[in-house]
Amino acid sequence: MSRIQVLSPRLANQIAAGEVVERPSSVIKELVENAIDAGATRIDVEVEKGGTKLIRIRDNGSGIEPDDLPLALSRHATSKILTLDDLEGVHSLGFRGEALASISSVSRLDLVSSTLETGEGWRVIAEGRDMATQVTPAPHLRGTSVQVKDLFFNTPARRKFMRTEKTEFSHIEETFRRLALSRPDIALSLRHNQKPVHSLSAGTRQAEQEKRLASLLGKNLMDQSLYIDVEVTGLRLWGWVGLPTHSRSQADQQYFFVNRRVVKDRLVVHAIRQAYRDVLFHGRHPVFVLYLELDPAVVDVNVHPTKHEVRFRDGRLVHDFLFSTLHRALAEVRPDAEGATAPTNMAYAGMGSGTADSGVGGGNVGDVGDGDIGATQAIEQPMRDQTAIAFNDYSSKDDRSSKNQGVSDYMSSYQQLSDQARAMPMSDPSAAPPLGFAVAQLHGVYILSEAQDGLIVVDMHAAHERITYERLKVSYQENALKSQPMLVPLSMAVSEKETDCAEQHQALFQQLGVELQVMGPESLVVRQLPVMLMESDVEPLIRDMLSDLLEYGSSDRIQAHINEIFATMACHGSVRANRRLTLPEMNALLRDMERTERSGQCNHGRPTWTKLSMNELDKLFLRGQ
Repeated sequence: MSRIQVLSPRLANQIAAGEVVERPSSVIKELVENAIDAGATRIDVEVEKGGTKLIRIRDNGSGIEPDDLPLALSRHATSKILTLDDLEGVHSLGFRGEALASISSVSRLDLVSSTLETGEGWRVIAEGRDMATQVTPAPHLRGTSVQVKDLFFNTPARRKFMRTEKTEFSHIEETFRRLALSRPDIALSLRHNQKPVHSLSAGTRQAEQEKRLASLLGKNLMDQSLYIDVEVTGLRLWGWVGLPTHSRSQADQQYFFVNRRVVKDRLVVHAIRQAYRDVLFHGRHPVFVLYLELDPAVVDVNVHPTKHEVRFRDGRLVHDFLFSTLHRALAEVRPDAEGATAPTNMAYAGMGSGTADSGVGGGNVGDVGDGDIGATQAIEQPMRDQTAIAFNDYSSKDDRSSKNQGVSDYMSSYQQLSDQARAMPMSDPSAAPPLGFAVAQLHGVYILSEAQDGLIVVDMHAAHERITYERLKVSYQENALKSQPMLVPLSMAVSEKETDCAEQHQALFQQLGVELQVMGPESLVVRQLPVMLMESDVEPLIRDMLSDLLEYGSSDRIQAHINEIFATMACHGSVRANRRLTLPEMNALLRDMERTERSGQCNHGRPTWTKLSMNELDKLFLRGQ
């Protein structure tokens, strides 16, 4: 091998470019982030041939002083941090001072900037093996323009990895979309081959931000999403989450920003996936645009060259905050007065409120008269009484047939209603509750309901399944977790790291009804389990819990497994297709849906109801045309 030598500036920058500049979209990300850091309120992006021929970015930011222009193209030269304290609380998007130097080493870069309103500016170009800079006068309004031509012209190996123009532009558009979503208060535009693609005006109000979201992600998202804004000590989460019924086959519309920086973090993804787990159809992915704001000092953004990843000082706190906020928001989505879904603070009588008749009778979903109370109580009280019976049977008896009989009695309570339950009054439609009044049953499968502004169709089995499932969960929580010693304790061989984790989280395992005993540096024994898990495959469950605790600091595997059992019970025990319901039974089911958490989806994530408005019906029959 040859002797150690100092790399030339250009070669060192080209090596650095391998980390920062992956493709044309990477260049746009770095340059637009510089413009944002410069305080720009308008940024224009123009590309040709998918960015391989030309990238031009113009901003109206603070500009760069003439004396600083040579430094702007130097490695590790920045105005954004000066001391270690600055690095531990980074407020800007960029801070390493590598982007311009790296980009200029693999392209023909031309930068013009001005700090004056008079139109006097200066141009800087880096040329030659040593990347010597040349600064010359050039007219320019206040702000900066960066032009990047012939990307990778001097690194043929990198250029071979470039894809087609269409593919490269799709990456550029996605990068532009992320940047535009991160800062709705900045006007942005994108042109490709002299043709306008996006022109987004700035806005700070929610309506203006939603207009930008609709432009970038589709108008349907705004009709199928929920706006949240929750703040606790030191943490604020706001943005839009798609309803479970508005999911996608791939995770291509998931945007998460930490202090306005777009990130992809496993901890964040895990928390959001957990929040949706109870309502999302298998194999589907939620849609969200969420913004987390917290003290920059408690999040490290300097863990990856592209700054896509972050590390939280207290990851478990952030994880639990995200999960609990989204879980609660999705649970509170119920039908509103217009028949759509919306968050509400409506108390559900069977969800731990302590009262048996809060809800419809209390005016929470509209004044529908005494007939509604009679019908609802006719169906609701027997179910509530049977809930405790079924749960206690399941939790305390060893005989499986006895357990199933208790559950069966509970599930069949809809079929045991009194014939004296009165039908709903079909009076003033404007006084109708959110899901309206039942008028008929279709093929023993669907309930047809007349709403204030159209027709509502309900899948009665799916709806009853969700109601039953939620009540089983609440009854289980209210009766506390019952555990039982294992007849033959289970020995497990684990790693030392897992042993330490189990010992550290002993209190959590006990809280979940699991007794774990450390028998050696790499040995655990499971001595006690919740009654409902006695017939489950325990070892994989414990290993998955330990894996979650090591990676995320928390785990809900036990609760999730119990919920799977409840979901199966609810599915098999809910009213079946071809079961004929009376009008009182149908209306009581509708009222229960209006009060039940997550009632828009069954336990498998399928929708439980849909609505056809009068306008949609009129269009079907060409009325008014």
